[in-house]
Amino acid sequence: MALVGRPNVGKSALFNRITQTRRAIVEDFEGVTRDRLYEVTDWNGRTFTVIDTGGIWEDETETLLTMTREQTEMAIEEADVLVLVVDGMAGVTSADDDVARLLRRTNKPVLVAVNKAESKSADVSDFYRLGLGEPCPISAMHGEGIGDLLDLVVEALPDQDEPQSTPEQARPVRVAIAGRPNVGKSSLLNWFSGAERTLVTPIAGTTRDVVDSLIIHDGQQYQLLDTAGLRRPSRIEEKLEAKTVQRSLEAIRTADVVLMMLNADEGISAQDQRIAGQVENQKKATVILLNKSDLVKGTTLPLQERVREQLKFLPYATLIPISVETAWHLDEIWPAIDQAYASYIQRVSTHHLNRVIDQAVHLNPPPSHKGRQLKVYYATQVAAKPPHIVLFVNDPELTHFSYERYLEHRLREAFGFPGSPIRITLRARRRTERT
Repeated sequence: MALVGRPNVGKSALFNRITQTRRAIVEDFEGVTRDRLYEVTDWNGRTFTVIDTGGIWEDETETLLTMTREQTEMAIEEADVLVLVVDGMAGVTSADDDVARLLRRTNKPVLVAVNKAESKSADVSDFYRLGLGEPCPISAMHGEGIGDLLDLVVEALPDQDEPQSTPEQARPVRVAIAGRPNVGKSSLLNWFSGAERTLVTPIAGTTRDVVDSLIIHDGQQYQLLDTAGLRRPSRIEEKLEAKTVQRSLEAIRTADVVLMMLNADEGISAQDQRIAGQVENQKKATVILLNKSDLVKGTTLPLQERVREQLKFLPYATLIPISVETAWHLDEIWPAIDQAYASYIQRVSTHHLNRVIDQAVHLNPPPSHKGRQLKVYYATQVAAKPPHIVLFVNDPELTHFSYERYLEHRLREAFGFPGSPIRITLRARRRTERT
């Protein structure tokens, strides 16, 4: 089902209410929602997808607003049931008439949801004039009438196909596309999707919500998340943009793999380093994409070395020079995602882990401190996402960070972990407790 209507009638609030999420940004002014948002929900045992759309209206000019309308028209074409959301306090407007006329031409079931019907000034009967049947009074803010509306939606949905006996697929790998505004994130998502999934303009900040696409590649599901560009803190002034930043950071926190996009022709900025720092803090598998690298004269190796030096706190990240515009090296991204995710979920047996650690300690014993030396008794992996190795030692305070780095290098030499961080924790344990 798709929620459609003119701007600022409560579509996003209704989307959040139906899906029981806060996916859509809600503000009391027009044009907040631009891209299509999808969320799976269920009602009375029936599972279906809800699509939130931007406002739709008649506009002949080639503007960002017109592109938002085109995104909405794509949602209308995809949907089986259309819900026209109107403002009960404002009554029928000419824009409502325009949208109703467009929906009638689709020959699809259309329901009229009269929002803000809890107000005494709302006149639900006025919306019979749209010629789309009996209006359904609701309140997205208070939750009134939502069950009645969903009953009608489920009734209007086409018959559900019988489940087919296909092999059960693993849960989707969550891949977040992060970076500064206007570095090509939405264009990359459209390339992944093979469709105009998001708005792409030269205007920085076009993307506001976190836009997701479910894509199946070589039998594996991927949930790709196009995040809004993260600006410098001094530029985060508006309440709306603050919400946008929070959703982008949440997408990074919940991702398995982060595609960190940079602009090769602009160099690495302080904001790029801040964003990369957020990715490192969350300990996510990472692939760095150096967009517009095709514009660099000669080899890109010196540029890659500079990026490595400026983002040295992400030494494990895979780095790929690409061009989204010309599709240069984009075919290398899927294998890099798969490799980074495999490292992120990798588990190593205790036997092999201890053999590598014992050899490392034998070849390079820990330095002594004030007459005492660190002793490593044994190691075990306690978690994945990312791999978390616990070393049981006599006294964790005897460890220098350089020796931890040495042990990490030996672990990577033995087991790889390309594209993924490794967490190493030292815990005190008496040698007599070893089992």
